[in-house]
Amino acid sequence: MRIGIDVGGTNTDAALIDGDGQVLATVKCPTTEDVTGGVAAALAALGATDVSAVMIGTTHFVNALVEAARLEPVAAVRLGLPATAALPPLVDWPLPLREAVEGAIHLCHGGHEYDGTPLSGLDPAELRAVAADIRARGLRSVAVSSVFSPVSADSERRAAEILAAELGPGVHLSLSAEIGRVGLLARENATIVNAALRPLADRTVAAFGEALRRAGITAPLFLSQNDGTLMDVAHARRYPVATFASGPTNSMRGAAYLSGLSDCAVVDIGGTTTDVGVLAGGFPREAAGEALVAGVRTNFRIPDVLSIGIGGGSVVAGDGTTGPRSVGYRLTSEALVFGGPTLTATDLAVAAGHARLGDPARVAGVDPGPALKGIAERVAEAVDRMRTSPAPLPVVLVGGGSILIDELPGFADVRRPDHYEVANAVGAAIAQVGGEVDRVFSGPREANLAEARAEAVSRAERAGARAGSVRIVDVEELPLAYLPGDATRIRVKAVGDLDLEKIDA
Repeated sequence: MRIGIDVGGTNTDAALIDGDGQVLATVKCPTTEDVTGGVAAALAALGATDVSAVMIGTTHFVNALVEAARLEPVAAVRLGLPATAALPPLVDWPLPLREAVEGAIHLCHGGHEYDGTPLSGLDPAELRAVAADIRARGLRSVAVSSVFSPVSADSERRAAEILAAELGPGVHLSLSAEIGRVGLLARENATIVNAALRPLADRTVAAFGEALRRAGITAPLFLSQNDGTLMDVAHARRYPVATFASGPTNSMRGAAYLSGLSDCAVVDIGGTTTDVGVLAGGFPREAAGEALVAGVRTNFRIPDVLSIGIGGGSVVAGDGTTGPRSVGYRLTSEALVFGGPTLTATDLAVAAGHARLGDPARVAGVDPGPALKGIAERVAEAVDRMRTSPAPLPVVLVGGGSILIDELPGFADVRRPDHYEVANAVGAAIAQVGGEVDRVFSGPREANLAEARAEAVSRAERAGARAGSVRIVDVEELPLAYLPGDATRIRVKAVGDLDLEKIDA
């Protein structure tokens, strides 16, 4: 059996799934300020201890970035001189976030050309001087980036060896080749974000582990990544940035599992927002190119999600417009049906007979028709914006707030599967293990594709996938016409079932 947990801004959801994939029990608990309190409450409510694994999806790390809180100052080390000096690290960051993260900036020699040839030689003396400055400033997190490191990571690895030898084991090192894709500034930004979150990741993962121990659970712990796959505790401590947007991803994966659809649109309505995404082959469609996270331009993998300010806790104004203001986790004390003073979207759903919550008599005089119609039209418009063709597209509604929607204008096939309210926790519980390759290849196309596929499968197996279960789920080719030598950027993603025996070993 597995336990899947998703820690959202309003609720912490949990689901217990047996070896045959059946959902045995589900729980919703309020999210607590310390995050782990809600997890502990959910585990206690489920009451299961004889489980094989626990999978947790959390918004804790991305919330820290959005709030510019609980972040560690970072030493940003870029390898690229004499090039790359015009735009230094952190140049395009929002000022409050930059002030919270910037510890030191160092431009050094190193890096590679697009074909892997060295741009300039690495200077060990230069790096040792950088390490001395980092030590003098008392910084504990270092982000190392270099030109075209997804093609050749030699400069970053060698620099990391030198810095680690000088700074000792108490300093965290994040390498851009392990985090982002081709594109120096966006990849560097993602690496700096990851470095700023490393100490928080250590504390949070340790707290999750303590919550499991208090619940009497000794099973391995995994965290959900934003591509719908899992990472173990050690990987989560090293790459907290990989959890960004794992909540919507878990919801979409859970929606696919519960509905039996692998190609559809998913509408996840929570307490504050509605997230709309598209599934292709059972996995979320990824955002193309770069993505803004808390105003920072990044290029690591992230699902293509459109969010609008409508949720179960959305406040209904006097003119009938709903959201974006929300009562959030105060829903059970603020909404009319729970004895509160505020007309919310949940009150509309109860008045319309879509749900039985609280005291329906308190909304007997409310006309929900116009406001609910406006909500349905806005959600339908969001789904329409996410489609890429006029072909019929099934829509799966999940999340506790999906009681707001009875039908969507323009969409004939709208489904709300069993256990829709905890689809995010189900998505975490059924997550697989993945491996991905994204770099520039030169030479014959078929040989390049074969190499990329083999490398993706190998990475999935090294991450804990069972040999023989790994399959390729996505292949993307982008010829780089401006580069000589038949250069092509190839991205391949492979996924497989979690091999618990390998993890235990």
